[in-house]
Amino acid sequence: MELDRADGHTDSFSFSWQRRDQRQQPRRLRRALGRPHPSEQKPEAHAASALHVGPRIPQALLLALVPFVATLPLVCEAFRPHMRPVQHHPMRPSLSLRRSPLCPPPQMILNAQEFPLCYPPRFTVLGGGNFGLALAWLLGQKKIPTTILLRSQEYAECINTERRHPKYLSDARFPESVRATTDAADALKDVTHIVHAVPVQFSRATLNNISHLIPPNVPVLSVSKGIEANTLSLMSDILEETLGKNRSYAFLSGPSFAREIVRGLATGVVVASTDKRLARELQNILRGEMFQVFTSNDVIGVEIGGAVKNVLAIAAGMCEGLDLGTNAISGIVTSGAMEMRRFGRKMGAKASTFSGLSGAGDLFGTCFGPLSRNRAFGVRLGRGEKVEDILASSSEVAEGVATATALVELIKAKEGGYRIDLKYPIMFAIAEIISGHLTPREGLEEVMKGNSLVDMVYT
Repeated sequence: MELDRADGHTDSFSFSWQRRDQRQQPRRLRRALGRPHPSEQKPEAHAASALHVGPRIPQALLLALVPFVATLPLVCEAFRPHMRPVQHHPMRPSLSLRRSPLCPPPQMILNAQEFPLCYPPRFTVLGGGNFGLALAWLLGQKKIPTTILLRSQEYAECINTERRHPKYLSDARFPESVRATTDAADALKDVTHIVHAVPVQFSRATLNNISHLIPPNVPVLSVSKGIEANTLSLMSDILEETLGKNRSYAFLSGPSFAREIVRGLATGVVVASTDKRLARELQNILRGEMFQVFTSNDVIGVEIGGAVKNVLAIAAGMCEGLDLGTNAISGIVTSGAMEMRRFGRKMGAKASTFSGLSGAGDLFGTCFGPLSRNRAFGVRLGRGEKVEDILASSSEVAEGVATATALVELIKAKEGGYRIDLKYPIMFAIAEIISGHLTPREGLEEVMKGNSLVDMVYT
């Protein structure tokens, strides 16, 4: 219904009725009502919809480009030797080694399934301790060229000739892709990744001596755990101060005894890095059927967990040496885990990190595992031996000894306030025992008799 006015216009309310009637119709019917009948469409409309409408490239120009396109691969090959190396990424070699990042040649990849890289990796392991040798053995099993930088020429010759280390992991046979040397320049030549396995207390001096030989932008994977006693620095701080901040670093941690790795037993570790690309790359390189690698971006949390667990393992060993029983060991470790989490949160770490492999996993393995050096140190200390005698007779470094006093000093520097020892009773007691101010029995019994143990667990 429409009402015409005297001026020739239609009342506005009629349009609202018309729109309401259209909304009540089905959508398909509304489309059909708005389209012209097929018989009314013009042939030009069909042609415009079927063909591309726009600027056309002259056919003569296309024919002229054919010879140039055909000779383009030959021109690229002729100029390839004169191209400068690409330096836009720290882990990419010269352009002559790269073809296509999406589909690299098969000969450039050792195993296309396990190594989705555009270049063959070459590793250098700094340090010839148990874990450094275990990682070199693991890389050698994957046929990755690996060089171990040692201080002893005798040990290096034994690895190169007899394929074994005469002192550490002597029953493990190194593959042919693993070699050892005492020449730092030779070990760091053409390297793509560096594994730092030197104890924390000796890391700064070692890195300062060879920093000028390390190629720029080569990433470093650190497996050292602890706190530097003189500067209270974590391993991440030492690496940045010696090798610079314009380099990618990663940190490996988790329950991973070297002897079990070379035996091929199941192991799970965490690689933490602020460079997600590096973490994923190391995960693809290291992981295998019996060696699982997980990634994390919580570098501080992984470092704190790796450092504190060595200190707590000494306490667990002292409980065993004193025959305090399983209940006491479990209580000490549980309280220590809470202190570790509290201090990690103070340092800016994630709470979830201390529930994973690099936190609780590494803590339990070190405190209860029979292969733990720090636990063995605590057992001997609990049985009455002196700290100096234990260190002098041990061929392996127990990182928790030097870390214990450094950890307490770092807690004082970060926490501040009055009676901080009430918040960290286990850590302060271990530091007092190692420094000689308390005997193992006095220190541990004082902690267990107080209310701090219960308060830490249930508050």
